[in-house]
Amino acid sequence: MSGRELHIDIAIIGGGIAGLWTLNQLRNRGYSAALFEHKALGSDQTIGSQGMIHGGMKYALAGSWGRDAQTLSAMPAVWRQCLAGGGKVDLRGVKVLSEDFFLWSGPGLQARLNSLLASKFLRGHIETVTPQDYPAPLRSADYRGRVYRLADLVVDVPSLVYTLASRQREAVFGIDWERARLLRQGARAALLLGEITVVPQQLLLTAGAGNANLIAALGCEQPAMQRRPLQQVLVRHHYDAPFYGHCMGARPSPRLTVSSHRDRNGRPVWYLGGDLATDAAEEDPAQLIARARRELAVLLPWLELGASEWATLRLDRAEPRQATSLRPERAFVGKLDGVENARAAWPTKLTLSPDLADEVERQLQADNIRPLHRPDLAALGHLPRPPLATPYWDTLFP
Repeated sequence: MSGRELHIDIAIIGGGIAGLWTLNQLRNRGYSAALFEHKALGSDQTIGSQGMIHGGMKYALAGSWGRDAQTLSAMPAVWRQCLAGGGKVDLRGVKVLSEDFFLWSGPGLQARLNSLLASKFLRGHIETVTPQDYPAPLRSADYRGRVYRLADLVVDVPSLVYTLASRQREAVFGIDWERARLLRQGARAALLLGEITVVPQQLLLTAGAGNANLIAALGCEQPAMQRRPLQQVLVRHHYDAPFYGHCMGARPSPRLTVSSHRDRNGRPVWYLGGDLATDAAEEDPAQLIARARRELAVLLPWLELGASEWATLRLDRAEPRQATSLRPERAFVGKLDGVENARAAWPTKLTLSPDLADEVERQLQADNIRPLHRPDLAALGHLPRPPLATPYWDTLFP
């Protein structure tokens, strides 16, 4: 290594929800840590999230309620504690879009939903909603099903990214990979930033899909990554009432998931996911938009959205590779093969970000990596501060 060395406890590469949450938690615990992001904070997967903090009920409805689902079930309470300022990470100031998430049945499927809801696993986690308390889009005499309230909530992801970044502003830096590179000397990794080499006790990779290239740059093959594509649909319209819900169809997973957002001019935008987004990941956008129109016409035929604009968004869900290539059940943190001070992490879903940070902390303690260094981060003052990612509903519509 040449030039100056900056010794630090934790260097985090990747400024999505995984990196930002972990940065906050570790610094709150006394570790010296800095985060480096080469694009915008919250880019790609994080800003593409619908913001649902769910407790795994949609998986329980599919008959999957193991130990990992129990981890998920605790997450809404963990997030609410943080939102109130009493958790390991201070989320006061984050905008909560909805304290509730609803479940409704598609045409002719109420009997199936009734049998699922009778399961002992779901008792106490779901409550029936009376018609006068239905969300506005389901308050129609033509709707013949029932509505259920889940113990979930929805956060505004842009405000979440802003809050996490602003809490640790002095420890968040931009990085230009044309001028920076990862170093490996024997079994240890460091980060070269021009004339300064950041020498961490632990290097943590939280760059989502970017982890694959970072792992390869250190000459490693493990942990391996998988991508599961989806294509979400966005519709900007004139129906003012918000809506947050899953529609259950004939399959175990939600047929349609709806979340409501506002663009920079206050226009309502619905963000549509569920089977609609996963089944049509490779479909032509125009065909998917036509399919989404048909779905809304079937599931909410009485609803008038007014003049509307449509767009689709392709995203890859980057995750640790699974033998089945299916969805991982929980957050993942794993050591790089051959590098003793580097780990890669994927939360696998927004709601599990606290679980990921807890697992990072648990592994650090298991390896006896304690708060040690007190670096002067002013030494990195020549680096830019990364911007915040712009919500897709402000970039996909003119």
